[in-house]
Amino acid sequence: MRSNPPKLLDLLRVLTEHHVDFIVVGGVAAIVEGAPIATLDLDIVCERSEENLQRLVDALNSINSRYRDPAGRHIVADLRRISSAHTSLLLTDLGPLDVLSEIGDGETYESLLSHSRSRRIEGRDIRVLGLAKVIETKSFVNSEKDRAVLPLLRKTLESKQK
Repeated sequence: MRSNPPKLLDLLRVLTEHHVDFIVVGGVAAIVEGAPIATLDLDIVCERSEENLQRLVDALNSINSRYRDPAGRHIVADLRRISSAHTSLLLTDLGPLDVLSEIGDGETYESLLSHSRSRRIEGRDIRVLGLAKVIETKSFVNSEKDRAVLPLLRKTLESKQK
């Protein structure tokens, strides 16, 4: 069974249309920053106020989000789940979305703001984590997947700095 390719730009559009305050992190941030890699999901760190999380839940409801559940249950995101979860791994009609409360060594939306910048993507202003911070957070996690991509990210950063 083949799944449809993720529609990452459409995911970003829905989040911005719902005025969700977030920072794009992970693979998509690296791609926006010029890294020649591929990713199949969108990772975001959200501002954690109740108002912003409610806007996020509204956005998630509009794209039929549900938690990735190994048992196959259909568990939808609601304010209680999103507020209490450190990580929400979701499937949506537009592809996988990982909503994180923090990354790396406890980096939150607030602490990441100074390491991000607004980028114009498809006519929308979207906060994206800088490549140096993406590298730092992936190095901290130290997963096999992250270790595999780190040399390419470092080479991209080095080329950008020249």
